[in-house]
Amino acid sequence: MKLFKYNLKVYYEDTDFGGIVYHANYLKYFERARSELIYSIGYSNKKLLDKHNVLIAVKTCNVDFKKPAKFEDKITVFTKIKSNTLTTITMSQVIKRKSDILCDAEIKLVSLNKLGKPVKLPKVFINKLNQFFYFFK
Repeated sequence: MKLFKYNLKVYYEDTDFGGIVYHANYLKYFERARSELIYSIGYSNKKLLDKHNVLIAVKTCNVDFKKPAKFEDKITVFTKIKSNTLTTITMSQVIKRKSDILCDAEIKLVSLNKLGKPVKLPKVFINKLNQFFYFFK
């Protein structure tokens, strides 16, 4: 099992008047990390659509905010696969500043065709993605 890491810096545009990251921006950070994970295995959302007629969409998102990220913080998004089926992927994602957990989330993704109907994820994609699979106890 590998843990995917995505580093980023908090910019002024990410924050409110007090220099605290606006809550909706954590979702953007999680999305960027998931996209980078997909790029790291040789795919992209566009390639999945063009080559396999598959779109990946968020079905559910459970976010727990613990501590605020602030202007100019350097943070890391950690991503791992919690489970998958033929049409869904559940990911666990955590945002940290050094060793402090700022926010964590469980994101359930679903694979759809252009008409919004569930379709199977390509086996070759799942096989590559499974290197980030984490067995929870």
